[in-house]
Amino acid sequence: MIVFSFLCQTLKGSFKRKIELFRTEEDNFLRKNKMSPKSKKLFNIIMLGVAFMFMFTAFQTCGNVAQTVITNLNNTNFHGSGYTSMAIIYGVFSASNLISPSVVAVVGPQLSMFVSGLFYSIYIAVFIQPFTWSFYTASVFIGIAAAVIWTAQGNCLTINSDENTIGRNSGIFWALLQSSLFFGNLYIYFAWRGKTHISESDRRTVFIALTVLSLVGTFLFFLIRKPEESNTLEEEVSSTDESIVDNSSVQSKATRAVDAFKRSIKLYFTKEILLLSVTTAYTGLELTFFSGVYGTCIGAVNRFGTEEKSLIGLSGIFIGIGEILGGGFFGLVNKDNRFGRNPVVMLGIVIHFVAFYLIFYNIPNDAPIASFEGTDNSAYMNPSKELAIFCSFLLGLGDSCFNTQLLSILGFLYSEDSAPAFAVFKFVQSICAAVAFFYSNYLLLQWQLLIMAVVGFFGTISFFTVEWEAAAFVARGSDYRSI
Repeated sequence: MIVFSFLCQTLKGSFKRKIELFRTEEDNFLRKNKMSPKSKKLFNIIMLGVAFMFMFTAFQTCGNVAQTVITNLNNTNFHGSGYTSMAIIYGVFSASNLISPSVVAVVGPQLSMFVSGLFYSIYIAVFIQPFTWSFYTASVFIGIAAAVIWTAQGNCLTINSDENTIGRNSGIFWALLQSSLFFGNLYIYFAWRGKTHISESDRRTVFIALTVLSLVGTFLFFLIRKPEESNTLEEEVSSTDESIVDNSSVQSKATRAVDAFKRSIKLYFTKEILLLSVTTAYTGLELTFFSGVYGTCIGAVNRFGTEEKSLIGLSGIFIGIGEILGGGFFGLVNKDNRFGRNPVVMLGIVIHFVAFYLIFYNIPNDAPIASFEGTDNSAYMNPSKELAIFCSFLLGLGDSCFNTQLLSILGFLYSEDSAPAFAVFKFVQSICAAVAFFYSNYLLLQWQLLIMAVVGFFGTISFFTVEWEAAAFVARGSDYRSI
């Protein structure tokens, strides 16, 4: 993490003049078009979502097909596992969240997201010519980058929102982010249609394209501007990003980093965060399932015929459609807070329970751990391609219910100190995702579904408890600082 912070600082000096020139031109454009502060914040949210859409079109498509690609490698010297790689990523991700607020405090959210995006691109590029050592090394670095980028994203989302717009902005961001599932997987569907084996040429073509997309999204972060009267993590502790570079000493930066770390640790042990951690844990488990396990299950079912590999892409598309519809709709619903967030979360858990039952009924139990040859077994019915894809849609729709409301409630409860709150959120989510990717190597499908159902039930109850007390918490202030 120290190396990551140093790299951020080095790049900050290198790009400073170019960024300032670009910002001057952009300021002139905004002044000519008379963009109001509210419009500027909305523009920032849209650009944040678009940048993440490009990056995660690459990364989520990569995660969705990684295990399938690896099992089709002709190189016998490669002994990596997609599940193990994702377990490493989320394990490092969870640990790095302890100090990611300190990195964001020192270098700022914009540059934090840019440097993190470069590491995402490197990880994806590894698949062009994979080696076991580079594959797992890149997994470690992207785990660190993920902690930093998501902490910076939460900070950026919050400083461009207020209590009246946080729900809407969370929905807009989530819909744009999850559009990534649609575009990348649409390409996979048509490129791999009718194929039962993924050739070296197929693999290289896909991952070169994904690497370019990731880099495009990375450079789009420079279009995000600091909003007027913003409460960035730097301003909460000291002054603006420019004054940090020009006037702060190394000692003051270290002090600010330590202060951010202390606030994160204090926040971990508050009642609200402990309760929300159960809900967040569930999102980590189901994230693993729909982003890595379920696509592998579909690709392993031989009864789907020659379309089994292209169905992985189609599954990702329908997960994305569910995410986009959910994010867009619930973002609009959040404009009217009369009913609160609980009905949306209740809808999410009901949708997921229906999906889990249908998957249990349709997909063979040994599908997650099937060999290269796949499985010829069936569950309680002949496997249905249409039902499998419908379940993909339900998984995406239910996930959007939980994540939009978690983003909304965190931004509402911790509007004055958002970076530590989002770091805690990602810490819990990522460590549970890491655990889930680890046991996905060994557990049959029925046990994975049972674990998610139990944790999801208790996560819903804990979310209800926090939502009922949210207004009172904000009224009395974020008193965790005095713990």
